[in-house]
Amino acid sequence: MPNGEYLRYVALGDSQTEGLGDGDDLVGLRGFADRLAEHLAAANPGLLYANLAVRGRVAGQVLGEQLGPALALRPDIATVVAGVNDLLRPRFDAAEVAGQLEEMFAALTAAGTHVVTVTFPDVGRVAPLARPLGSRVSALNDHLRAAAARHGVTVAETGRQAVSTDPRMWSQDRLHASPLGHERIAAALAHALRLPGSSDDWARPLPPLPAPSGLRAAGAELRWAAAFLGPWLGRRLRGRSSGDGRTAKRPGLLPLTP
Repeated sequence: MPNGEYLRYVALGDSQTEGLGDGDDLVGLRGFADRLAEHLAAANPGLLYANLAVRGRVAGQVLGEQLGPALALRPDIATVVAGVNDLLRPRFDAAEVAGQLEEMFAALTAAGTHVVTVTFPDVGRVAPLARPLGSRVSALNDHLRAAAARHGVTVAETGRQAVSTDPRMWSQDRLHASPLGHERIAAALAHALRLPGSSDDWARPLPPLPAPSGLRAAGAELRWAAAFLGPWLGRRLRGRSSGDGRTAKRPGLLPLTP
């Protein structure tokens, strides 16, 4: 490991880091950060873990709300995963969003924290109605890689693997990873960190699915738009966020429990 033992892990981000798509608010959310904490704890008994992520947050909010508390926890390792909510806004500037991520990279690495992040898959391959966003994803990933290189941040290249856009990797809303998706993201991060027992198996493709008929595919798009896209647009028009009134699920460093 680049920095030896990892005993204090802090996760910063939005709904993916909070764990949406992997469990629910009734039984509890798991998500890739919880799963990565398990990988870390297997190699580092006694690991303490905090998750500061809140759904709906854009990168600037993660910077403004979570960086200070994260630094106060003095983490050995931190994940910083944000920017997808920015991608979905009408006004988007890849350099500006990456600059906000870079501020977090710089502050955390300057404090001696090993920072790790991910690249993002083309959302247009997950939800065909989002195809116009493909160029935004590519631009953000390019800026993110450059910012990470400047600060020695480890990047798990989840965005470059075909499996990342397999529909089974995504929950029904197509905005959040499924349990399998969260599992693969955690495994990708563990592999990027060269944790014991990790491998590149996370990138292996899933068994092929039969191609749906054109009519069936169109029906699925209409149902998705009614069930998820419409309500999301409604919140945007009202100036609301899914994270309004919410706080971090795990604001302090705690040991993992079975």
